[in-house]
Amino acid sequence: MIKVSIKQQGMSLVELMVAMLISLFLTAGIFTMFSMSSSNVTTTSQFNQLQENGRIALAIMERDLSQLGFMGDITGTDFIIGTNTTISSTAVAADCVGAGLNNASFPNLQPSHFRRLWGYEQGVSAETLACVSPNTNTDVIQIKRLIGPPATVLTATRYYAATESTEIVFFDGSGAVPALLNSRVWEYQHHVYFIRDDGTTPVLRRRTLSINNGMNNEEQLVEGIENMRILYGFDNDGDGTADSYMPAQNVTTLMWDNELFQRLVALRVFLLVRANEEDQSYKNDNTYTLGDKTIGPLNDKYRRKVVSSTIILENPILINL
Repeated sequence: MIKVSIKQQGMSLVELMVAMLISLFLTAGIFTMFSMSSSNVTTTSQFNQLQENGRIALAIMERDLSQLGFMGDITGTDFIIGTNTTISSTAVAADCVGAGLNNASFPNLQPSHFRRLWGYEQGVSAETLACVSPNTNTDVIQIKRLIGPPATVLTATRYYAATESTEIVFFDGSGAVPALLNSRVWEYQHHVYFIRDDGTTPVLRRRTLSINNGMNNEEQLVEGIENMRILYGFDNDGDGTADSYMPAQNVTTLMWDNELFQRLVALRVFLLVRANEEDQSYKNDNTYTLGDKTIGPLNDKYRRKVVSSTIILENPILINL
């Protein structure tokens, strides 16, 4: 019988250590690639979020602000109670009353222009709205207008206005439509835009007017809007285009009330948009310019982006009304 001897041979210690070292390098490479891929996904996702939130916020504000001062067939005419203006509506119980003699939701009997527009910077301007509590160093803007198209079905909790070329009548949606010859009926709205945090997330908000709740109706519009700056554009030479832009604190009482030759014809809106979540791999030491104002560096881990738009007012108030 022939015996066959089979010799078993394994890896030497040196070979084993070399194999382990190679495996370690391969594993480290895989983890590095995974980390880079994860970081790229986070970065891309946050940039998309910033762009989308900024786009939505500007779209909402631009659609509303461009129509401020629209008052149907009587657009461009000042309101004088007892002459061309009648208020048959329920008084606003919880109103937002801005600066000036005539700056509540509805015109009053004060011998002053009814303000369709007013704004300020929280913590900087001397006069503010008591109805809202915005974040410090953010702008607030208050507007009033009729909302089109003309209403055919009325909502009981809304305010409306019947207008023709020389007269306007404000009334409740639950009441009878005023018998105003050749008039059309529109929903009336008073809006206030401002920014306030929800926990740690800044949110663009809007107050709206209703009969049952006054100006206490608050909408959360877009998350991540951290700061808002509005510059007011005035036409100084009557050509219909803005010759100068200025922040709210530089706009005088006469300019708000259109009692000078200057006429407000445009707004520049700047929004600082912030990601909702921190990125631990990122440090934000950037400086951001919002018109005439600079913010930063904030030295945190949130990504940010500035978006802006110039809004041409389609219903500028006439000069020296």
